[in-house]
Amino acid sequence: MAAVAGTSSSYSVSSGGGNREDLEDTIHNLFPDETFFTTNLDKVSANATYHEWLGDELDSPGSNINIEGDEASFATIANPARYGNYSQIFKKTFLISGTQEVVNKAGRRSEIGRQAVKKMREAKNDLEYAIVRNQAGTAGGTGTGRSLASIESWIGAMTASASVATTVVLATSTASATTAPLTSGTPAAPVDGSTTGALTEDALKLALEGAWVQGGDTDIVCVSATVKNTINTFSGVAQRNVDVGRTQQASITGAADIYVSNYGVHKIVLNRHARTSVALCLDTSMWAIATLRPWMMEKLAKTGDGEKRQILCEKSLVSRNWKSNSKVVAIG
Repeated sequence: MAAVAGTSSSYSVSSGGGNREDLEDTIHNLFPDETFFTTNLDKVSANATYHEWLGDELDSPGSNINIEGDEASFATIANPARYGNYSQIFKKTFLISGTQEVVNKAGRRSEIGRQAVKKMREAKNDLEYAIVRNQAGTAGGTGTGRSLASIESWIGAMTASASVATTVVLATSTASATTAPLTSGTPAAPVDGSTTGALTEDALKLALEGAWVQGGDTDIVCVSATVKNTINTFSGVAQRNVDVGRTQQASITGAADIYVSNYGVHKIVLNRHARTSVALCLDTSMWAIATLRPWMMEKLAKTGDGEKRQILCEKSLVSRNWKSNSKVVAIG
């Protein structure tokens, strides 16, 4: 069969001939912006672009046997270590023409309002990215921005090992990845080795032990989706049960949110910005975010037929005592 000649159809009329479009009045946003560290770490104030603090630790325990009536002797007191990190400026801008702001739009009434929400989410993602990655701390200059040292950069060890409990555990004995331990100041970026290995439960236990020996109480293990899938198979994953009513359909739980070791109960935190080559074992009480300038949206000078906006903050990461944390590196 064929259409009768002269039939007016949607193909011949289309939008050019006056058929209205069928456009939903909604914008379906994809916002992958879970910011665990930005949201959950302690907050402190900063008063300069280089924020400093002090860290100390106990002497190693040893034999303490003394003679009755003995005269006291005095050892030299060790001073606290002085650490610091640079503040980093996070910024997002947008420009909306006067016409675009007033025309009839689908899914939003104000383009300025929509972009303000979107750009703020993007800026917070950038802050979380800087906190969790392997970025070095730098002072910047007249033509270069300052950068904060990330969590991964703070955690170092004299010798990384695949078989000994330490603050930097290698996923494979053939890896050459290193992170220099810090005695004061601000850390540089870690050095990645060219060889990687699969994450094992033994390696994770060594890292947890390494932090515990130093005095840390590791409460979270921060990982990428790839590493979390591996941890889900470990025997130390806590069994999870979900109670449901008779008329409800039982849910299937397939993710390991809790890992139990000899050194405590550790929440497995899935982070979209964590590197796939690293598992961070963290004592979150030893971390904070320092704010020099809080989040703000500024209206910039008008130079044409449009509205300019700038979303900005200036923040740094405080590693109160990095020795309470550890990591497994060279995961592949």
